[in-house]
Amino acid sequence: MIFLLVMSIPLFSFCQNPNTTNDMTVNIKANDPGSYDIKRAEEEWKALLGPNSYYILRKAGTERPYTGEYFDNKQAGIYYSTATGQPLFISDTKYDSGCGWPSFFEPIVPGAVFYRTDRSHGMIRTEVVDSRSGSHLGHVFNDGPPPTGLRYCMNSGAMTFVGIEEEPPALVKEYMASLASEEEKKAVEAFKLKNEK
Repeated sequence: MIFLLVMSIPLFSFCQNPNTTNDMTVNIKANDPGSYDIKRAEEEWKALLGPNSYYILRKAGTERPYTGEYFDNKQAGIYYSTATGQPLFISDTKYDSGCGWPSFFEPIVPGAVFYRTDRSHGMIRTEVVDSRSGSHLGHVFNDGPPPTGLRYCMNSGAMTFVGIEEEPPALVKEYMASLASEEEKKAVEAFKLKNEK
């Protein structure tokens, strides 16, 4: 039992942020309104997401470092919320932070995510959720590269990656057709045009 407790500490302290202080908040104000455009009953979320993604997105879970599908993905493409189909990050902003989770220095558009203050596990962190359903994606830290100095440490299980030449899944197509803002549509199109062969 003691061994298990000791082994769980590095999962949050080393990989989530190498700082020694318990206050890991960044200079971003919490702006989560608590009300979202996309709402589902918990049973619907469970059926839509599957066990791993449900645990991460709806229960604020965290996958183990270096185990997620996208932590080492170097393909060109867009990362969408597995909960909503909403575009979140582009591969141009992804970098290897060495933490074992997919890391980005900024979202595809500023309104793609909301921020919450997370006081779990004896730390104070800034939680990142998708702005359309409030589903948990990961955390953001202030130890990232230029130009933002931020590290969006995301869970692979919270995202769906679509490569530049791949057909998006139905959830993404539905979101882009009926819910995407003009800013989101322009950002997705600009990325695709930039990466056309």
